[in-house]
Parts: sequence; C-alpha cells; structure tokens
Amino acid sequence: MTRIFVAGHNGMVGSAICRRLDEEAELMIVDRPELDLTNQKDAYDWLSSNKPDVVVVAAARVGGIGANKTYPADFITQNLMIETNLIHGAFEAGCQRLLFLGSSCIYPRLADQPMKEESLLTGPLEPTNEPYALAKIAGIKLCESYNRQHGTDYRSLMPTNLYGPGDNFNLTDSHVVPALIRRFHEAKVAGHSEVSIWGTGNAMRELLHVDDLADACAHVLDLPKAKIEAVTEPMCAHINVGTGEDVTIRALAEMIQKIVGFEGEPVYDTSKTDGAPRELLDVSKINSLGWQAKIGLEAGLRSTYEWFLENQGSLRS
Repeated sequence: MTRIFVAGHNGMVGSAICRRLDEEAELMIVDRPELDLTNQKDAYDWLSSNKPDVVVVAAARVGGIGANKTYPADFITQNLMIETNLIHGAFEAGCQRLLFLGSSCIYPRLADQPMKEESLLTGPLEPTNEPYALAKIAGIKLCESYNRQHGTDYRSLMPTNLYGPGDNFNLTDSHVVPALIRRFHEAKVAGHSEVSIWGTGNAMRELLHVDDLADACAHVLDLPKAKIEAVTEPMCAHINVGTGEDVTIRALAEMIQKIVGFEGEPVYDTSKTDGAPRELLDVSKINSLGWQAKIGLEAGLRSTYEWFLENQGSLRS
C-alpha cells in the first residue's frame, strides 16, 4: 500500500484528504508539536527517516482578507518555509511523487475570466493577499523546476475558494463562508436586527467544498504521469480545481442567511475592501482528466452549518 505523508492533516484541507484516502493508502501523519514544518532541519530529518512514497503539501498559513492585510510578513515567510522544506526535503529523501496545493489568488487581479492556468504571472496580483499569493507561486515553480531538472513527478493543484467541515470560524482571520455563517448565527442567537458584511457585496467568488477538493486530489494522484503531461506544459504544469461557477458575495450572504434562519438585515460596510472583483477558474483541464465537482453550493453550505453547530464548543473564539 502506498505510504502518503499528508502535511497539514489537522487543517480543513488536510483532514478532508485524510478522510478521502484513509482506505486507499497508508497515511503518515505527525502533529505540529512533534514536527515544525518551518524548521528546515526537522523537516529534512523526518522525511529522511520516514521516506514516504508520496508527500501531499496541504500545510499552509491561511486566512481571509483581514488576516492577509494584518500579517503579510507571516503569510509570505511561513508559507515559503513550509513548502521549500517539504519539496526539497522530499527530493533529498528520494521521494519522487508529491502533490502541492496552492490557491486561485495566484492569478492577476484583473485576469480574464474564467482564469486559465496560462494566466499566471501575466499581470499584477490582488494587493490584499499578494504575499500569500507570491509564496504559492513559488511553490508551483519549485515543483516545475524539480520536474525539469531532476525528472520528479511533483504535481500542483490550484483550488478555488474552499469551505466545509473543519473550516476556521475565527472572525479575525476567517474566509468569507465561515465568517458569514458565524456572524448570521450569533446575530440570530442574540436577537440582533443587523449583520455587518465587508464590502459592497458585488465581488464574485467561486466556492468549492473541501470534500470535492479531496476527491480531486485522489483522482489526480491516481493518474499516470503521461496523462498529466498531456494537458500541461513544463513551464505551466499546475491544474485548476473548482466548480466553474461563481456567485456574488451578496447572493452568497442571502443563501447563508436563509440556511441559518436569521431574520434581520445584512448591512454592507463599503469602507471595507471587496478584494479581487471576480475569481472564477477555468476548470477545463481537470474536467478533461475525468474529474468534476459533485457537491452543490446550497447542500454544501447546509452541511457546513450543521458541522458548525455540532462543533461550536471546540472552535477558536
């Protein structure tokens, strides 16, 4: 059975990948107190000693617009350290297969929609998350470079905006879906008449359930190298993962408000930034490889709210 090291197994993405691969592979996991992935020596030593067949880089410092604006140095530094330590460490340990997970924010702020993989590095990034995006771009280029120079099979997937069980519901650094779920829920419980929402509500976002991403990871890992190379290029070897559909933040908020059952009014704080005006991925490449998303947005939001209700006691404040 293939031995797969899932780095970041406690996070939303890593835990979903572990659930998906649990019966198909021998999963190798290690908690943060035992292995600091930002420490080069510790990462190299662990990989050298354990020698996984495959490394999945799901570990990352992540957060929403507010967190990215507040902690830009942390976002670029920690992500660069994690991915460099894991990618080079995997190579040094003789691991020929690796899956790196990035983000749709790697594309230019005003890239043509839907965003094709070839849009990478064709224009300025969205300023609010540029440090994080640059770190993820570096991860893509690391994988491409090791493949070109050393003949490794290091693959990169670029998921769109993710949500689902295990998400971060901390209002200081969460993404849009968990933030809206928590704000509407707490306003409902407290009997408030309004909920404040960042921006105009006009920005558009594509949303992918994390279990769909985990399924895409399993699918891509199973494909032979030749199939991946048939739809990519040496200098553009990453593959988008998404639904191919997007919604406005306003429509998303209305959907979540209905699911939560909040009867007050959403109020849009236009003094706050919208971020990128639109983020929709071209998913034709991964569709051509035989994968497409299965979980509809409303069903995914309902199950995420149910998970939130069941796990409130263990969530960060």
